[in-house]
Amino acid sequence: MNRINQKLQETKKILSIYFSAGYPSLNDSVKIIEDLEKSGVDMIEIGLPFSDPLADGPTIQASSTQALHNGMTTQVLFDQLKDIRKTVSIPLVIMGYFNPMLQYGIDNFCKKCAEIGIDGLIIPDLPVDVYADEYKATFEKYGLINVFLITPQTSDERIHFIDSVSNGFIYMVSSASVTGSSAGFGSTQEDYFKRIANMNLKNPQVIGFGINNKETFDQATQFAKGAIIGSAFITNLTNNGVESIGEFVGNIR
Repeated sequence: MNRINQKLQETKKILSIYFSAGYPSLNDSVKIIEDLEKSGVDMIEIGLPFSDPLADGPTIQASSTQALHNGMTTQVLFDQLKDIRKTVSIPLVIMGYFNPMLQYGIDNFCKKCAEIGIDGLIIPDLPVDVYADEYKATFEKYGLINVFLITPQTSDERIHFIDSVSNGFIYMVSSASVTGSSAGFGSTQEDYFKRIANMNLKNPQVIGFGINNKETFDQATQFAKGAIIGSAFITNLTNNGVESIGEFVGNIR
């Protein structure tokens, strides 16, 4: 069974952390992953830097740009992660945009992910219809879960279609904005969380965008299986360095 599915079967709420591979320094990625697992994180999203990250706010954009300047590429990331399963057992997801994967070759990219122990992908600019028609078979051949995003504006019909195509979790974007732009959740977002929870989808939901501390993590996980923290974690890396990971996670848990 895929590690993501195994993790989703656990009773506790899932804390997932996102970071940009190659940031703050090119060779920090493995240490960040190892320290996150040691600190009690349940799942990690490894951001593959891209020059035009449409869904990302200024914090993640800046870290992605710096990572590219540091020399991060798809191949460099794969080389860095080649032995990651010798030290890390929690689910690892690569989050990135479709263009670099297409340039690498979809079959080659998925094969490499499977070889090094990546469990899934999040590709914000790959439409679910295109995935279902053209790429689903390739992902499944290599045992990879593809995670799709929904927003408050996603229709019930499309949510049900995404649910039917998915086999892991659904990434529930808390608002129709970029990452890092929210501070807490209001009644409109809570109504959205409740609406999705009441749809009784077969795939659990994990909420992202706007989760930045224990309060927002606890608030989000009232309505979903887990929550994702990205911009706040990257800000912490920027201000306090890699050695601060344990304290950061401890303040969420």
